Amino acid sequence: MTASSDLLKELRIDRSAPPPPASRRGLWIALAVAAVVLVLALAAWAVLGREHGVEVKTATATAIGNGGSASVLDATGYVVARRMATVSAKITGKVREVMIEEGQKVEEGQVMATLDPIDADAERTLANAQVGASRSQVESVRARVAEADANARRLSTLVNQQLVSKAQYDEAIAARDSLRAELTTAERNAKVAGDRLHIADLGVDNTIVRAPFAGVVTAKAAQPGEIVSPLATGGFTRTGIGTIVDMDSLEIEVEVGEAFIGRVQPKMPVEATLNAYQDWKIPAEVIAIIPAADRGKATVKVRVALKTKDPRIVPDMGVRVSFLEAAKPEAPKQKPGVLVPAAAITTRDGKQLTFVVVDEKVQQHEVTVGRSLGDDREVTQGLSGGETVVLDPPAGLADGDKVKVAVAGSESESDSASE
Repeated sequence: MTASSDLLKELRIDRSAPPPPASRRGLWIALAVAAVVLVLALAAWAVLGREHGVEVKTATATAIGNGGSASVLDATGYVVARRMATVSAKITGKVREVMIEEGQKVEEGQVMATLDPIDADAERTLANAQVGASRSQVESVRARVAEADANARRLSTLVNQQLVSKAQYDEAIAARDSLRAELTTAERNAKVAGDRLHIADLGVDNTIVRAPFAGVVTAKAAQPGEIVSPLATGGFTRTGIGTIVDMDSLEIEVEVGEAFIGRVQPKMPVEATLNAYQDWKIPAEVIAIIPAADRGKATVKVRVALKTKDPRIVPDMGVRVSFLEAAKPEAPKQKPGVLVPAAAITTRDGKQLTFVVVDEKVQQHEVTVGRSLGDDREVTQGLSGGETVVLDPPAGLADGDKVKVAVAGSESESDSASE
């Protein structure tokens, strides 16, 4: 019995004793799993982040001018042609044919139009007939003069032989001299008839309208069947066939205020910008300052020569000109730098760097920084104008990393969404 009771006591649970210590294996397993997950997340973020690109803000590097010439005065004006003509016929007549169109190039002497030549041809035919009649009359008088010369020589011999009277000889001499005078008159009449024929030829030629110089037709003013006249007679009569402009004579006329005309000098360099082509800078030069002022506008007209000939430049175009001071010779020319925001420059390992975005990837450039201009910095080496630089580059950004340019306004939109 004693042995059985001892065995039962051993099997009894002592509830007052402290519990045995618990095992920590599960805790370590949980921590290990969490660490693995964190490492995998970081690796996935690195891989996916590089594939999609780090989102960055960018700015454009702006080239700094070399400072050779500065504008001392700006003015506006128009392109004008120094050589322009409205071509008309020299006579009044009906247009038979017009051979020009707007925009057509013509050469000097090229036929532009013809008039009805009926009247001019009739005048020429009459003048030609008068020339023939005058010449026939000259030949007739010349024959009579030859006969009178022969008769006078014959009577001279007979008078010496006293076979005829002196009175007959004198009469023959007078008749000969009279015929000689008549021959002179006939020859002069023939010459007048020839001159009249030449005038008639000019009348026929005046029915053909030719270009006075080479240029471009800017206006066609007449049509076949209309009456044209060099005089403004009113009604339905035209005064011109068309307008020709010599494009090589184009220049600029601007009006400069009296208060600023002292800044303008002949041969002064000018930069012209057409209103139609804002990005096209045309080199030009002051030709002359017209020595007369407009009392009503208080301006003085200035002529400016264009140094570039281009078909895009046409008369009456609006133009803005900048009068430049002469470039001063400098010692060695330095390569112009660029301006970038100060946030685009970072320092790593004692070097000043910028990151340039090219094809959605960054290229690390070591730069030399010059002056500070407000919030911008001058970069004298390492960058070129027009390049896109990263602002506030992240510390982990490296050469060759893929980036995504942040869209303007995205930050403000995300802030408003979070609110």
